[in-house]
Formats: sequence, C-alpha cells, structure tokens
Amino acid sequence: MSWRTRGIVAAIAAICLTFTWAILARHFAPRSNTPLTRFDAIIVLGTPADSDGNPSPRGLARVTEAVHEYERGVAPRLIFTGAAVANQFTEAQVMAHAAEAQGIPESAVFLDLEARDTIHNVCYSERIMNQHGWHSAEVISNDWHLGRAALLLSRTPIEWSTHAAPSFERETAGHAAFMNAEEIVKTVRYLIWTRQMEKCEP
Repeated sequence: MSWRTRGIVAAIAAICLTFTWAILARHFAPRSNTPLTRFDAIIVLGTPADSDGNPSPRGLARVTEAVHEYERGVAPRLIFTGAAVANQFTEAQVMAHAAEAQGIPESAVFLDLEARDTIHNVCYSERIMNQHGWHSAEVISNDWHLGRAALLLSRTPIEWSTHAAPSFERETAGHAAFMNAEEIVKTVRYLIWTRQMEKCEP
C-alpha cells in the first residue's frame, strides 16, 4: 500500500477505536457508587422546553419520575438544572414549574439556571449541594443519557445513583438508535476533549 492509503487506513482504524472506546465507556459506566436508597437530593438533568415554554415529553417524563421519587421519600428536595440553551425558556424553571404543578412545594425546589450541557448539569448541581452541606443524590434522566452522565458523576466526590425516567415519547427503533448515536458522539467528545479542557469548579 502507498503511504497515503496507509494513512487513510490508520485514520479509519483510529476513528473506529475511538468510537468503540466511547461505546464501551458508556456501557460499563457504573450506575451508582453507593448502596444508599435515600438521598439528600434528587437531581433532574436539563432538557429543552418546547417553543411555547412547556415541558417537552422528555422533560415531563423526567419531572414526573422525580415527583414520584420525592413522594416515595427518596429525597426531601429536588434540584433542577439547565439554562436557556435551545430557546428563550430556561430548562430548570420550566421543569420546576411542572413539578410544582404536580404538588411539589416551592420550598423543596432548588434551581441551577446556568448549566448549558451535561458537564455543567453535574458541576453546578454539585455546587448547590456543597452550599447546603448535602452529600448524596439520585440523578434522573432518560436511560440513553445516563451512561454519559455516570462518567461525569464518577469524577465527583458525592454519593450518587442514577435513575431512568420512563419515556413519554413515541419510541421507535429509529428514534432509539438516533439518541444512542448522538450520545456516543458526545461521549467521544467528552473522552478526547472536554474531560481535559472544560474544567468546572463546583
């Protein structure tokens, strides 16, 4: 083979290895680092509202599951995290309003209004916990999101466990494949770039 062909083959092999690394990292990421079943807080990871400022089916699923967990006594408070990323509506506020509409008292709701990605979701939620002396959290999101979230949580000192919200969206094989593919790409970016370059001080 020519040097050019060898370079192309090597590049393709490197890309395949990187994506394999991301797939395995998500798959084998621990979903908990503690045997706790009761926590100081429930963290609900952000997702954009719709264009009218209402929770998307994905966001409503996360909120509703968090409300169920709160009512079960899993934690006495909820942390909603997410800025206005996709539109003018702040994700944390939209989700908090939905939770309060389902009976959660305002006194049990805490907001991070700055997070613009999952790294910030974790970091700024940890900041809120540090400010209040809380040390443990159940983290709620969709199942396809929790593998990457667990990689981020593993770098924090808090005791945590992930909990998947059942989907309110119409699930198809194509939709599931798309969401997992998107998460793999984001995991690749995290492993080779943002893990080293995007520092966050909680």
